[in-house]
Amino acid sequence: MVEIYMVLPANVRHRSGGNVYNARLAEALRAEGAEVSVREFDGGRPSGNGDDRSPFPDAFAGGTPPIYIVDGLIASGARTEIETATSAGRRVWVLLHMPPSAEDPVEMSALRAATGLLCTGPRTAEAARSLGLRNVHLAIPGVDLPSKALPSPRGAAAPHFIMVGALLPNKDQIFFVDALARIKDLEWTAALVGSTEADPAYATAVRERIIRNGLEKRVETTAELSGKALEEQWLRADLSLLISHSESFGMVVQESLAHGIPVVVRKGTGAVEALGAHGAGEAIDLTAGIGSLEKLLRRWLGDPALREGWRAAAEAASRVLPRWEDTAREVLRAVTAV
Repeated sequence: MVEIYMVLPANVRHRSGGNVYNARLAEALRAEGAEVSVREFDGGRPSGNGDDRSPFPDAFAGGTPPIYIVDGLIASGARTEIETATSAGRRVWVLLHMPPSAEDPVEMSALRAATGLLCTGPRTAEAARSLGLRNVHLAIPGVDLPSKALPSPRGAAAPHFIMVGALLPNKDQIFFVDALARIKDLEWTAALVGSTEADPAYATAVRERIIRNGLEKRVETTAELSGKALEEQWLRADLSLLISHSESFGMVVQESLAHGIPVVVRKGTGAVEALGAHGAGEAIDLTAGIGSLEKLLRRWLGDPALREGWRAAAEAASRVLPRWEDTAREVLRAVTAV
């Protein structure tokens, strides 16, 4: 049996793509027969601070040399601990959710000390290879099959937009709300589904912008959801948006497609790779400002053939997306190779 220790951050407390990936990977590895132990530690990225790093020697302690998978948020500040562990014969793999920075010598030295890197998106893998980092493997996120227990109300009301992600400046919910304010003459509703605690000041600004634009009866903020409550939101949705300024991949794009929902993403981000070439949405250039998004939303709302084409493409994509067992098998192939 393959024994794996996963060392993960405990101080990212909202539902992030990294957190979801880590949890689902652990479950999928166990389902594939691996023995997985998870240890969580606080610690910033990357502080190099002795207080933050003090638990790491214990995390890498053990008798037989098992395999370690360490989240990049922790590994990026733990060069000495990784070097000590690999010198003792332990295999330490860093799970990278975002491209490494050549301008961060602490992070770069930690990544060079690792046995190898597991990158959760093509952009991250390409960046790692371009920096000369070795033993780089791609481990694309899988998707969960949506529940079929709940009936879908699609088509029973006005078209419904959904944006899933913590309310954060990078996700740019305010930009979306301002674009919606320009199409108040059309029928639609929208939901912003994500943590309001990750950045309370920004979440307050989002709610204030909704009120200022007179959209409080059409745009809801739900806070963070999971399980049945999140599934109900997906079942209401007709179009998903992820217009973050930066994304290393964008797991929510695959989650949308898994539910048969087309997606609009910002051009130039890793979300474009997640959207793929399925024809289930569009990558939009937003450098020209809000008018670009307004124009796209008007086009989508006013063209039933476009809406149906994107929806059918999303339904088709849902049948070919990788599952979490595929991700786990790819990780196992990488970390057990001699």
